[in-house]
Amino acid sequence: MKSHIQSLLEQTIHSLKQQEIIPADFDARIQVDRTKDKTHGDFATNLAMMLTKVARKNPREIAQLIIDNLPQDSQVAKVEIAGPGFINFFIDENALANQLMTALNDDHLGVTLPEPQTVVVDYSSPNLAKEMHVGHLRSTIIGDSVVRALEFQGHKVIRQNHVGDWGTQFGMLLAYMEELRAQNGEQAQVELSDLESFYRAAKVRFDESQEFATRARQLVVELQSGDEYCNKLWREFNDISLSHCHEVYERLGVSLTRADVRGESAYNDDLEQVVIDLDAQGLLSESNGAKVVFQDEFHTKEGEPLPVIIQKADGGFLYATSDLAAMRYRSNVLKADRALYFVDLRQGLHFQQVFSLARQANFVKPGMSLEHMGFGTMNGEDGRPFKTRSGGVVKLVDLLAEAETRALELVRSKNPDMEQQELEQIAKVVGISSVKYADLSKNRASDYIFSFEQMLSFEGNTAPYLLYAYTRVAGIFKRASDVDLSQASIKLEHDKEKELGTKLAQFGEVLNRMVDKGQPHALCGYLFELAGAFSSFYEACPVLAADSDEERNSRLLLAKLTAKTLKQGLDLLGIETLERM
Repeated sequence: MKSHIQSLLEQTIHSLKQQEIIPADFDARIQVDRTKDKTHGDFATNLAMMLTKVARKNPREIAQLIIDNLPQDSQVAKVEIAGPGFINFFIDENALANQLMTALNDDHLGVTLPEPQTVVVDYSSPNLAKEMHVGHLRSTIIGDSVVRALEFQGHKVIRQNHVGDWGTQFGMLLAYMEELRAQNGEQAQVELSDLESFYRAAKVRFDESQEFATRARQLVVELQSGDEYCNKLWREFNDISLSHCHEVYERLGVSLTRADVRGESAYNDDLEQVVIDLDAQGLLSESNGAKVVFQDEFHTKEGEPLPVIIQKADGGFLYATSDLAAMRYRSNVLKADRALYFVDLRQGLHFQQVFSLARQANFVKPGMSLEHMGFGTMNGEDGRPFKTRSGGVVKLVDLLAEAETRALELVRSKNPDMEQQELEQIAKVVGISSVKYADLSKNRASDYIFSFEQMLSFEGNTAPYLLYAYTRVAGIFKRASDVDLSQASIKLEHDKEKELGTKLAQFGEVLNRMVDKGQPHALCGYLFELAGAFSSFYEACPVLAADSDEERNSRLLLAKLTAKTLKQGLDLLGIETLERM
């Protein structure tokens, strides 16, 4: 409905331009908001006040002109001027009921789909030299949620898992793998579960043996030169590492596949060309032997120019170089309209610089949007980055295992007579969902405190609360399985019916905000409010014990749309629902 009112106002603006009340070249930015106080209508706009200067009239006079030129529409019951020139819209209750019926019978819940775009989403991106740890969680699940929402809206989404699979550390790892193979024969396997100790052992060898360090550096050169033996070792190592990553993705319910992996190594052949092209445009400078780019808008606190290092003095390339190559690929080959980067907020300056340089060097087409979707850190209850009791980095598989174990205890305490197999299935969903929702429900730009006790609570804005809310609604239909709703329709008569209907109608607006800003917490907050609105409705409006069949069926349809919206919303967050808890 919000987009519908915006469309009516756009038509009104066109009419005012034709009458030369406002200039023909004026670009009006139309903003429509839901009112907090329903006595002021359902929606409001400050458009009249925005037109004051160009129309050379006072806001209330312009507001009246807008109302006079507004197209007649059966969905709008009345329009009023308020205060200095706000315009309030009152929506016809029958129109809202019809909108809800449309949503109920539509796979997209009546959401108006935008013009489809090609959107590249860069997320997860673990370093293949080590096991995935809790630091990879936020990028992975926030990115995946936004990807799901974009696809729901009809956009062409290209996932890009920009894994760290290149660089000097791989020479060290390959040298150690080669050494182990020589000692234990060709059949020796490197298990990823031992990768942390494997990495540490390789580092010890690198630090203690000059001969080993020399071999490691030699392997880096050979790897980057395309040596087949070296590349064979490197591929084996990456295959084992990626297998682990995708086991974690499957456990998390994340939609990334092996086909989505395009790591740093994929751009190796283009890095030298990036340097050549920057140099040809006169953008490169030399600083202490390194090739750098200085940009006027970036300085240190002391006012010194802040360079983007493109190539080190020893000839090595940096993240900036591969990121520039990736941007060029995403623009020229993938034809992206938007590129979203779900990367730690602490990389904000890096992305500001490389985005600016990519545009300056014409590596991306002018209309392509480059967006850093930064996120804060996941902290322990002491407010510091989440660690094990011994101070080490928490492996992601260990975190998920503990979540499932705690969820099993919780579910068993509430269902002591349930069979073990069903308990374990419910616990798996509750445990994983709780970890994901605890993160997604927080503003991604903020740090947050990780607490098993809070995330597994059945009270407040948590996964268990929403999962239970869904089972409650679904449970109504188990008791009403013989009710025929084929000829039923929604009627909004009770205040709580209207409140629930209004909340259900907001799903599309919330989805747009989530996708535009890359903020899953907007959807989480909406689903929590929707569950609360249904609870208030259910307490005030008997469903199966309604006064008439017509009233019962209308309320059953409201419950059905609530369940459908909750299920779809949770699915967009990557959260599986349950029919029983």
